Amino acid sequence: MKSIMEFSSLTFGIFGGISMCCGVALGWFFQGRLWKKQQKLLRIASALGASTTEESFSDWKGECKLVLIVRNDLRMGKGKIAAQCSHASVLAYRQTQQRNAELLKEWEMSGQRKVVVKVDDEMTLMELAHHARKVGLLTSIVCDAGRTQIAAGSRTVLGIGPGPEELVDKITGHLKLL
Repeated sequence: MKSIMEFSSLTFGIFGGISMCCGVALGWFFQGRLWKKQQKLLRIASALGASTTEESFSDWKGECKLVLIVRNDLRMGKGKIAAQCSHASVLAYRQTQQRNAELLKEWEMSGQRKVVVKVDDEMTLMELAHHARKVGLLTSIVCDAGRTQIAAGSRTVLGIGPGPEELVDKITGHLKLL
């Protein structure tokens, strides 16, 4: 009887040790992969002109808005535009929630204003994104998955903000409503 208990104890110890080693190894492996992925995303963002330093509007008290800029040259249908703008809104919300919760609260308190405008081409869309980042505004660019009307990877909508209305208007105020 004693030998069975010793065997069970020994077996449990061996398998417990093996399980723990496997868990540590898997954790180390996935942490490394996630870190590499994060570094790759930062390099891509930097190459696109995104600022890695955040302008803080946490002390901002006033009207805020989010402007959604739709590429007109893609000739998307109304439903496709609505879906792409929804994607941009969710991205902008999440990004602001992570980077500036106080500004997000101010935007929510001021009615979560959203304005949808249009541009003629991708180059104009990217120039606007660059200018917005330069002044410290958050940007969200939606790239289509390519499952319906648009080629995969096409930049369809740019979200600028939420941010202080005056600052957002300096970048987007000249654009026409969709």
